Amino acid sequence: MLLSALGFALMAVCVKLSFAEGIPLLEIVAARALVSIFLSYLDVKRKNIPIWGENRPLLFARGLVGALSLICVYYAVITMPLAEATVIQYLHPAFAALLAFLFLGEHLKKATFVSILLSFVGILLVARPVFLFGLSDATLPTLSVIMAVLGAFGSAIAYVLVRRLSQTEDSSVIIFYFPLVALPIAVLGLGDQFVMPIGIGWLYLLLVGIFTQVGQIGLTKAMQTETAARATAFSYTQVVFSALLGWWVFAEEPALNVYVGAALIILGAYINTFKK
Repeated sequence: MLLSALGFALMAVCVKLSFAEGIPLLEIVAARALVSIFLSYLDVKRKNIPIWGENRPLLFARGLVGALSLICVYYAVITMPLAEATVIQYLHPAFAALLAFLFLGEHLKKATFVSILLSFVGILLVARPVFLFGLSDATLPTLSVIMAVLGAFGSAIAYVLVRRLSQTEDSSVIIFYFPLVALPIAVLGLGDQFVMPIGIGWLYLLLVGIFTQVGQIGLTKAMQTETAARATAFSYTQVVFSALLGWWVFAEEPALNVYVGAALIILGAYINTFKK
């Protein structure tokens, strides 16, 4: 999970750098999917296992949810500071608890309610919406915040699906379906807006795919060898990695409200994970 968190943080850096080179959002998604589908295919063939898996409808659903949430997350990453975009992404434990209650019949305990409350107070502090705080320099773009929240919600669905699929499917097959679905969606959505990368833009796009693969493999392996709650607890280090990389690469220094909001979100997730 630590390797996964670092991989996803570095991926986000390369997404911002790619967009700064004039490469459209959906082209970045397509490039990521293209690299991932190639590496995933080689990995499946190396293991000499059936590439299409057993539960194909659920595998396709995981790929679709992942693709749509990825577009939302990338939009947030390129239009917001890296630390803020990553913090909002970590609303997914609260969403996952609600989804488990609604669709899996899991009981919502007091700790879960506390977690959800802290998470949403935290997101308000990070986003500082105009209707609560008025317009200020610390206010994030409304559309960017909405896309980040939608990305977090999609990630929660994806986590639940990965956990379910891990009972019957090999990790390489689960990973393969993600770019398999994301690539045609991104290409169709891009249309005639394709921009030929120049110079270092090629490297940034390649690294988006490579760091994504590192993150996906670490995540899926962790979910197969440990309970979802204990595995995802370590993923919060991505917030630290993102804050450091945002400061180092983009000279982004989060305001005090971001630190407080992030602390509340992570505290809520911690309580939900470890409180018996």
